[in-house]
Amino acid sequence: MRAADAGDEMAYRRLLEALAPAVRGVVLRALTRAGAGTADAEDVVQETLLALHLKRATWDRTAPIGPWINAIARYKTVDALRRRGRRAEQPIDGVVESLPAAEAADGLARRDAERALAALSGRTHEVVRAVSLDGAGIGDTARRLCISEGAVRVALHRGLKALARRFAESSE
Repeated sequence: MRAADAGDEMAYRRLLEALAPAVRGVVLRALTRAGAGTADAEDVVQETLLALHLKRATWDRTAPIGPWINAIARYKTVDALRRRGRRAEQPIDGVVESLPAAEAADGLARRDAERALAALSGRTHEVVRAVSLDGAGIGDTARRLCISEGAVRVALHRGLKALARRFAESSE
């Protein structure tokens, strides 16, 4: 961090790359201890790294950096838990298989699926359509959209969560 503050961009990149797994561990442990699901862990990790970047001037250069980083990660985790509130976690394993594939769905089911997907926008819409309706794999979708496989998984997860939330609200 000291080298990064002195203007060494490569040192800063190495610092962030080295911090990400450690921050991820702190966040995952805190979410698990709180009895919360870990679905939002990557978001909290990214928020933490962004906060470290934005608030790096607040770090006391004479103090160890670890406690400062851990404190920010804990605060960001608490913020995420507060935003999240008390909501039920439902695993989405197997949801993709339950959505109608293009060749298995009749016209009506396909039209219903298309209407549901209209609620999603942008990259999330493209990912859910490719994987759920068109039957494309994660890797193929990532290459076609020029994003990482992890980003495809995150977009798919968020899209399916949004669809599930929308259907839960409409059935109440």
